[in-house]
Amino acid sequence: MNSMPDPFNSFLDMPQVPVSNAENGPLAGLRLAVKDIYDVAGLVTGCGNPGKAASSLPADKTAASVQVILDAGARYVGKTQTDELAFSLMGQNAHFPHPINPAAPDRVTGGSSSGSAAAVAGALADIAVGSDTGGSIRAPASFCGLIGLRTTHDLISLDGAMKLAPSLDTFGWFARDIDTYEKVARLLIGEDAHRGELVRPLALDWLDALPSGPAEAAEYRRMRGIAENALGPITKASPLTFSPDELYWCFRKVQAFEAWQQHGAWISSGDRGLGPGVKERFAFGATIDAAAYQAEIARRDAFRRALGALLGDDGILILPTVPGAAPLASATDAELLAYRERALMLLCLSGLSGFPQITLPIGTVDGAPFGLSLLGPAGSDLALIQLGRQVLQQQL
Repeated sequence: MNSMPDPFNSFLDMPQVPVSNAENGPLAGLRLAVKDIYDVAGLVTGCGNPGKAASSLPADKTAASVQVILDAGARYVGKTQTDELAFSLMGQNAHFPHPINPAAPDRVTGGSSSGSAAAVAGALADIAVGSDTGGSIRAPASFCGLIGLRTTHDLISLDGAMKLAPSLDTFGWFARDIDTYEKVARLLIGEDAHRGELVRPLALDWLDALPSGPAEAAEYRRMRGIAENALGPITKASPLTFSPDELYWCFRKVQAFEAWQQHGAWISSGDRGLGPGVKERFAFGATIDAAAYQAEIARRDAFRRALGALLGDDGILILPTVPGAAPLASATDAELLAYRERALMLLCLSGLSGFPQITLPIGTVDGAPFGLSLLGPAGSDLALIQLGRQVLQQQL
């Protein structure tokens, strides 16, 4: 069983099996935790559902991108909690004790990469692998005071990972410091496909209006000032012709349709004991037909073109990662849903476009972390990390 002390409920209680790693390499001496949607050789991949875990065989080999990190010298320390089938944003899996946010213990960690975020924020791991479909790297990173990048879609291999919504799923990871973050990125990415220099910071009025209250709005203005001092004057961009509601529903429908295509047959074949919220999201996916899905794909393609034209080769969109600090763990279901809907209006821009977005831990609201994001053109992942370094240095 997992013998590591875990005051944050980060890790799953699993049999100990030897997981080999290189003795030397750029990540030697660093500890790696892995979200339980990724295969690790010799262990079951449970995907946050006890029934799926009980009916699955141990994996024959480790997920490709996780293996890259192990081959660079990182030492595996355990599988981490995930929201059920990775289809949530709050980190409150009904089947397990909820992970505790080390940076704000009275607030949620965020999901679905909940355990991975808690493990790194609580210094139980130096690197933790997660995934981002709807915001499951960016939201937990913002909630727990970590660095997190939603990578350009299809840039990093997801071989050996559970699929949720394949046209939205991306590989991701957490770290507490930018040096470690960049080391992992260079191993997994190599060089940016995007060659333009990102020198034109941009803002959109409706994004600036999404922080959830006066304190959040004031802190966002302060964070934007730090970014402006580091990156140059922020220009107000011309409005896009897509409303926040339109993009939110486009994202919701694409994600839900694809999630049902991936998991609907398994869900329908027996009582799977899906937790509240997750059950309803899958049920929503079952109501979306192929024609409605294709209409949203066309809308997404049009949005991607519009955002690509706005950014050009040199633009960076500045935005709050989420509406504010993490919701309180004691919040009602209605309060969590309201936060989730507002958060997805911010998070869906990167998801729908497939463009990369990094969140940086430079803000606080009510004593809890609040992240600032930079969103760049497709393939500009490493450039965003370098710009993130400049913002973090400016904060210091």
